[in-house]
Amino acid sequence: MIRMRVTRKWSEALDIVGCEMMAADGGVLPAFEAGAHVDLHLGNGLVRQYSLCNPPWETHRYEIAVRLDERSRGGSAAVHNLVEEGHVIEVSLPKNLFPLSESEGRTLLFAGGVGITPIIAMADTLCNSGRDFELHYFTRSDERTAFRSRILASPYARSVFFHVGEAADTSDSVVKTFSETSQSAQLYVCGPGGFMDHIVDTSKRLGWAAQNIHTERFSAAPVTSDAGAFVLRLTRSNREVFVPHDKTVVEALADAGVEIPTSCEQGICGTCLTPVRSGVVDHRDHYLTEAERQRNDQFLPCCSRSKSPELVLDI
Repeated sequence: MIRMRVTRKWSEALDIVGCEMMAADGGVLPAFEAGAHVDLHLGNGLVRQYSLCNPPWETHRYEIAVRLDERSRGGSAAVHNLVEEGHVIEVSLPKNLFPLSESEGRTLLFAGGVGITPIIAMADTLCNSGRDFELHYFTRSDERTAFRSRILASPYARSVFFHVGEAADTSDSVVKTFSETSQSAQLYVCGPGGFMDHIVDTSKRLGWAAQNIHTERFSAAPVTSDAGAFVLRLTRSNREVFVPHDKTVVEALADAGVEIPTSCEQGICGTCLTPVRSGVVDHRDHYLTEAERQRNDQFLPCCSRSKSPELVLDI
């Protein structure tokens, strides 16, 4: 963990605030790569992940931008309403679940709304290394377009295409972009779930291979309410815990006095990854790859469940 001071906070766009943070002791910060995020510890056990959006070669500061979510579970509201300049907060070391490929071919960057935060750091990196790329940035209105001035003043401004308007108006431009780009290019997509699904589905329909498509989600899609009850058997403590249909595994374990570290609570960050000894996991996360799911030896108890009457965990 790093103790960091909020050195600047500003309105970046409608409902989006930017925060610049520096080491509280004035020291050099750990390096990070484009696509990385940090965990902000916002008090009362509230931990949330935010992408780093300043140029990755900077070691004197970290910068994030946070959209106020009307359905906020506490994180974005805390950053908007409670975090102020001068505050000292605990921040994790940078972690990267959305890294740039080392491929030297063309890269397409697609950002929707506040999904620009990891994407703009990718644009900085690609430009700095002289690699060929395009950035397509989709927002509902000019006033919701974060980092517009920074992008227009950047050396890669001519490689950026702003698409302003409702999502339905973007279909033709998306198809045109994919049709004019080699399918060997790398695609990176970040933004709201519906936007990401549209971009990914369009690219696959036009023949793009799954291994060339990279995504990062800020929130998980709602899980359907088809959850059944089951029993957990904990091998290390030789205990059994009943999981009712209306509680997650994490909640059931907590009721039994067994704490599992969590962060996003939506199956995105991987913080609660837990080993599985036996049983059939009902994977509902956005973290594990399909190959990892097929191994059936780990799961994310914040959202995933069991297809079998019993699930044996190595805890």
